Amino acid sequence: MFEWFRFSLSILPEFPRAIVLTIQLTLIGLAIGFCVGLLAAIARVYGGKFIRNLAIAYIEFFRGTPILVQLFVLYFGLPDLGISLSRLTAAYIALSLNSGAYQAEYIRGAIQAIGSGQMMAARAIGMSRLKAIWYIILPQALRLVIPPWSNEPIALMKTSAIVYLIAVPDLMTKAKEIIARTYNPIPTYITVALIYLVIVFFLTMILSYIERQVRIPGLEVEVQRT
Repeated sequence: MFEWFRFSLSILPEFPRAIVLTIQLTLIGLAIGFCVGLLAAIARVYGGKFIRNLAIAYIEFFRGTPILVQLFVLYFGLPDLGISLSRLTAAYIALSLNSGAYQAEYIRGAIQAIGSGQMMAARAIGMSRLKAIWYIILPQALRLVIPPWSNEPIALMKTSAIVYLIAVPDLMTKAKEIIARTYNPIPTYITVALIYLVIVFFLTMILSYIERQVRIPGLEVEVQRT
């Protein structure tokens, strides 16, 4: 046990760049996914038949297929169509589109939790539908969605580990490099697991603080990632 601990300490200095990239993958994927998910949620709730069906197709496809398949199609499949993506670009796109589908469902649930009477009241005083969504519905929905949405950053960070399969130099890729050099897999993987655990702990603390600051008393939305 002491040898494992000493080995873990000896390899820790090799992980900072991989940690930064893992966090970067998570944050960029989350931000782009939020923008895509917001548009998809609005389209699904307020769009016409064609737009609504398009949003549903996007959401169901990316929630219903493994992200590993999505990543491989982007990185290995698109070159057959003459489109070549770098490893990092393919990772960002796959994580963003996958996360966007889940975030769309979180946001849709929050939008639908806002009473329909508010839209009717906004239209009654002369607001356009777009203005009512932007100024009345979304400010409430985006506060309401935070508790269920706070699962997504944590889930996405853990999901990002799959990018090592296309050699993006994240935590798992660095672990594989260390294992190939030292032939010591168990303490290496334990070290990586502990790094993920620390990141998740601090991320959870930050999200809990944000949730407390913006909570709407008496209102909450239950949406789970599946």
